[in-house]
Amino acid sequence: MIPIAALWLALAIDRWLGEPPARWHPVVWTGCYLGWIGRRIAPVAGAARPRDWRRLAAGTLAWCIGAAMTLAAACGWLALARRMPAWAAVPWLALALKPLLAWRLLHEEVQAVETALGRSLDEGRAQLARLVSRDVAGLDPGQVREAAIESLAENLNDSLVAPLFWFVLFGLPGAACYRFANTADAMWGYRGEREGRDWTWAGRFAARADDVLSWLPARITALLLWLCAAPLQPRPGRAAAMLLREARKTPSPNSGWPMAAMALQLGIHLRKPGVYALHPEGRAPAGADTARALMLATRVAWLAAACATAAIACLEALGPA
Repeated sequence: MIPIAALWLALAIDRWLGEPPARWHPVVWTGCYLGWIGRRIAPVAGAARPRDWRRLAAGTLAWCIGAAMTLAAACGWLALARRMPAWAAVPWLALALKPLLAWRLLHEEVQAVETALGRSLDEGRAQLARLVSRDVAGLDPGQVREAAIESLAENLNDSLVAPLFWFVLFGLPGAACYRFANTADAMWGYRGEREGRDWTWAGRFAARADDVLSWLPARITALLLWLCAAPLQPRPGRAAAMLLREARKTPSPNSGWPMAAMALQLGIHLRKPGVYALHPEGRAPAGADTARALMLATRVAWLAAACATAAIACLEALGPA
């Protein structure tokens, strides 16, 4: 079937070619739009009001316009695919789906942090700054590894599992709209200042939209992390209770699930100073734990693709003749 073939071709393109050039990357285009309109709706830091409903309305409208443009582009691309023979429709869809999946880039960026950390702490911090938005200046080697593994777990959902989930349900438009929402949250979804502007109200809708769209995929990612671990840590009888306890510690309703699952399966603690400590009784992560985390995430990536394939096939079989 065309969607299944396009999915696996997109993953193959990601594996062998990586990300397309920035000028052809739809997520980069999304970022340009969000950056341009964001400077016009978010007030300069220090000028924000306690309850700025006007900024909330502007942020909501700007998000809806961007989502509508994304949906229109994806639907137009899909409409053209439906007019093509299968041999042409598969690569046509794969070329549009690939930029919405960023597994190779995530793997390389996390590995690069560990490689740089092996050379010096300063290089490790500098490499980590490409991956996370937190201040890295005061992090020790263990904290650098923790932040990299946390980012791997969280972005495993954002960059792979969630786009596949929405692709299964709604095809290319579903995956594209999710990536728009996730990018908007990454750029706008802050409580307070970021890059000289206050996003408390202007970015509130973007943050909530991403929370809603990521809610189920984040929990699926945690389940896949547990299924792919060998041996399982902890055992099934305790896993759900421990995961629920740890996942609730993060401010985000979703990111704590894959991060807590990763911490539990590796037997390590993952902490953001002053914010949360996941699996605090675990040991500090060492260099080998980064490799183990990458191996576990790779298993999840393949299992997620296999589950998406089975789900598409089942939906097709259950659909109208």
